[in-house]
Amino acid sequence: MNSADVEEGIKPGATAAENAENRELRKRVRLLEQENEVLRRAAAYLPQANLPGNDVPARPRAGQRRDPRHGVLKIARQPYYRWLECPVTEAELVQAYRANALFDAHREDLEFGYLLLADEAAFEHGEPMADRTAWRICRDNEWWCVFGKPKRSAGTRPGPAVHDDLVERVIRADGPNRLSMTDISEHWTREGKLSICAVKDVYSNRIVGYSTDSRMKSRLAVAAVNNAVAMRRAAGDDVAGCVVHSDRGSQFVSRKLRRALATHGPAGSMGRVASAGDNAAMESFFSLLQRNVLDRQPWATGRTSGSRW
Repeated sequence: MNSADVEEGIKPGATAAENAENRELRKRVRLLEQENEVLRRAAAYLPQANLPGNDVPARPRAGQRRDPRHGVLKIARQPYYRWLECPVTEAELVQAYRANALFDAHREDLEFGYLLLADEAAFEHGEPMADRTAWRICRDNEWWCVFGKPKRSAGTRPGPAVHDDLVERVIRADGPNRLSMTDISEHWTREGKLSICAVKDVYSNRIVGYSTDSRMKSRLAVAAVNNAVAMRRAAGDDVAGCVVHSDRGSQFVSRKLRRALATHGPAGSMGRVASAGDNAAMESFFSLLQRNVLDRQPWATGRTSGSRW
């Protein structure tokens, strides 16, 4: 009823025709602004005033001697004259229009990634392009989806290696209790995050010790090593001389774990920084554990998920 009153002139307001006209005018203004911005950027791309000394030689006329300043300024004549005749190439103009179309689509919906932005630029703004082209333009201008992966900072530097690398990516053993691998993973439950540390025997491919805790502290690794030693000794095996290989995490360079290894007899070993291949056996195990067991259902407590080991 309010719209009908406005259309009939009873109440003040903009009619449907006026609103449609305003929308078209706004689109036209936005298009003109884009064109002006493209021309402004093109004019500033290689302005004559920014050349060294402002001594750009003019095109020589017929019968006129060439300007000797070509050699002084080291400016090739033919590329300069080509630019003078066409300051903005067709490829650069197309690139600018595509970038403007992607920017408009990105500004309208910040949740879109480059694939959806490419679709919006093609259907809404008439600028079709390949997905790879859209990704490159978005990358160069840092137009990211608000739900994208956060940029991770370098964080704290890893601690120094307290053990030599006794494995060197040769993950093989000719008998039990010769080489063990250990690592830490975590999983979310309804009570909070559950941290898991496991010790794997390379020869038998069995988990010989593990521990779970709500905090990823050094006591987690110490408890896993103590559990593995107790399980091996209960089976009548000797763990003296066994190599326990890990990454450079703070839990494994701690004095508590070094003291535990020295007490029980195994030798420590460490891989390089940020090199998952040095501990590939445990990386593969935790990947299978997360995908095939832990991620298949929600867990109410850490005790329930830990008991499934």
